[in-house]
Amino acid sequence: MDDEVFKALNDPSRRLLLDKLFDQDVQTLGELTEHLPQMTRFGVMNHLSVLEAAGLITTRKVGRSKYHYLNPVPIRLVHDRWISKYTEPVVGALASMKTNLEGGTRTMPEPTHIYQTYIQCDPGDAWKAITDGDLTAQYFYGTRVESDWEPGSVVVYAYPDGSIAADGEIIAIDHGKRVEMTFHARWDPELEAGGPVHMAWIVESDMGLTRVGVEYYDIEPDDKRLQDFAVGLPYIVGGMKTLLETGEPFPAPR
Repeated sequence: MDDEVFKALNDPSRRLLLDKLFDQDVQTLGELTEHLPQMTRFGVMNHLSVLEAAGLITTRKVGRSKYHYLNPVPIRLVHDRWISKYTEPVVGALASMKTNLEGGTRTMPEPTHIYQTYIQCDPGDAWKAITDGDLTAQYFYGTRVESDWEPGSVVVYAYPDGSIAADGEIIAIDHGKRVEMTFHARWDPELEAGGPVHMAWIVESDMGLTRVGVEYYDIEPDDKRLQDFAVGLPYIVGGMKTLLETGEPFPAPR
């Protein structure tokens, strides 16, 4: 996958398309074509296909329109594996890219922001990594999740000293596949003042791999909560991938 990501980023037109989606997430083919007036619609489609194959964008078709979203996770993983070996993280802005995840039934409206990654593991192992506190402590900024994992149950993410990083309530759950919840950040007074957000974890099988996604609903791009999550979620989702594929805890961010 690293080779596909580097290949996709090697073309200036594809980098421009990513930049435009970074500036404004969720655009149609027609909107993206306007950013490359010298190129045919078919040419832009080809570039988007390369980006999608590399996992740098995801798409969702609604009616006759196809919407394109950024996916920050592959860049986060490339950064952690290669770039951070040689320099302090100077590409943090890349981790702010936002994306979308296909599929899955839901009780909420269409998501406004989604993160995803593909993991070489059994879907059951991915679900356990989401719901088992012993595992979240190894990739979720050291926090241990606790919940009965039933609708109406409280969900809490606690630091090792017992202080609460975040809490919320389970809205709906399809065990092993999807859990929707509220998530109220407590680690920052400004984020806490913004109140809880609606989110969901999704686990799906796809082409022999397990696809894990995190969806957010009804949160605006300029919301400080989203800006903070956009940095943290690629680390969390990437950390889960590392843990499940290697058995090693994800190193704490510096």
